[in-house]
Amino acid sequence: MVGLDSALEGLGRAQASFDRAAGRIAQPISLAPENPQDHVSLSDEMVALMTARNDYEANLRSVQTTDKMQKTLLDLLG
Repeated sequence: MVGLDSALEGLGRAQASFDRAAGRIAQPISLAPENPQDHVSLSDEMVALMTARNDYEANLRSVQTTDKMQKTLLDLLG
Protein backbone atom coordinates (compact mmCIF):
# COMPACT_ATOMS: atom_id res chain seq x y z
CA MET A 1 0.00 0.00 0.00
CA VAL A 2 1.36 3.41 -1.00
CA GLY A 3 0.58 5.15 2.31
CA LEU A 4 2.31 2.46 4.29
CA ASP A 5 5.41 2.52 2.09
CA SER A 6 5.88 6.26 2.46
CA ALA A 7 5.25 6.13 6.22
CA LEU A 8 7.79 3.34 6.67
CA GLU A 9 10.31 5.27 4.57
CA GLY A 10 9.64 8.32 6.75
CA LEU A 11 10.27 6.25 9.88
CA GLY A 12 13.63 5.23 8.47
CA ARG A 13 14.56 8.83 7.60
CA ALA A 14 13.56 10.02 11.07
CA GLN A 15 15.64 7.28 12.68
CA ALA A 16 18.64 8.22 10.53
CA SER A 17 18.27 11.90 11.48
CA PHE A 18 18.06 10.98 15.14
CA ASP A 19 21.16 8.79 14.87
CA ARG A 20 23.14 11.55 13.12
CA ALA A 21 22.24 14.16 15.75
CA ALA A 22 22.98 11.77 18.60
CA GLY A 23 26.31 10.88 16.99
CA ARG A 24 27.29 14.54 16.73
CA ILE A 25 26.42 15.09 20.40
CA ALA A 26 28.46 12.04 21.42
CA GLN A 27 31.61 13.16 19.56
CA PRO A 28 34.66 13.62 21.74
CA ILE A 29 35.39 17.28 22.41
CA SER A 30 38.49 18.68 20.76
CA LEU A 31 40.21 21.29 22.89
CA ALA A 32 42.30 22.52 19.97
CA PRO A 33 41.26 26.14 19.26
CA GLU A 34 42.51 25.99 15.65
CA ASN A 35 39.53 23.86 14.55
CA PRO A 36 36.24 25.56 15.56
CA GLN A 37 34.23 23.16 13.35
CA ASP A 38 34.75 20.47 15.99
CA HIS A 39 32.49 22.27 18.45
CA VAL A 40 28.90 21.07 18.62
CA SER A 41 25.99 23.38 19.29
CA LEU A 42 23.93 21.43 21.82
CA SER A 43 20.89 23.62 21.26
CA ASP A 44 21.00 22.94 17.49
CA GLU A 45 21.42 19.22 18.07
CA MET A 46 18.56 19.14 20.59
CA VAL A 47 16.33 20.83 18.01
CA ALA A 48 17.43 18.19 15.49
CA LEU A 49 16.63 15.41 17.99
CA MET A 50 13.21 16.82 18.76
CA THR A 51 12.46 17.29 15.05
CA ALA A 52 13.48 13.68 14.36
CA ARG A 53 11.27 12.51 17.25
CA ASN A 54 8.30 14.49 15.94
CA ASP A 55 8.85 13.16 12.40
CA TYR A 56 9.04 9.62 13.76
CA GLU A 57 5.83 10.03 15.77
CA ALA A 58 3.97 11.51 12.78
CA ASN A 59 5.03 8.65 10.52
CA LEU A 60 4.16 6.13 13.21
CA ARG A 61 0.66 7.61 13.43
CA SER A 62 0.41 7.21 9.65
CA VAL A 63 1.33 3.54 9.94
CA GLN A 64 -1.22 3.06 12.73
CA THR A 65 -3.94 4.83 10.73
CA THR A 66 -3.18 2.73 7.65
CA ASP A 67 -3.40 -0.41 9.80
CA LYS A 68 -6.78 0.66 11.19
CA MET A 69 -8.05 1.46 7.70
CA GLN A 70 -6.99 -1.95 6.39
CA LYS A 71 -8.69 -3.70 9.34
CA THR A 72 -11.88 -1.72 8.76
CA LEU A 73 -11.81 -2.57 5.07
CA LEU A 74 -11.37 -6.27 5.82
CA ASP A 75 -14.24 -6.13 8.32
CA LEU A 76 -16.48 -4.50 5.69
CA LEU A 77 -15.52 -7.00 3.02
CA GLY A 78 -15.61 -10.05 5.30
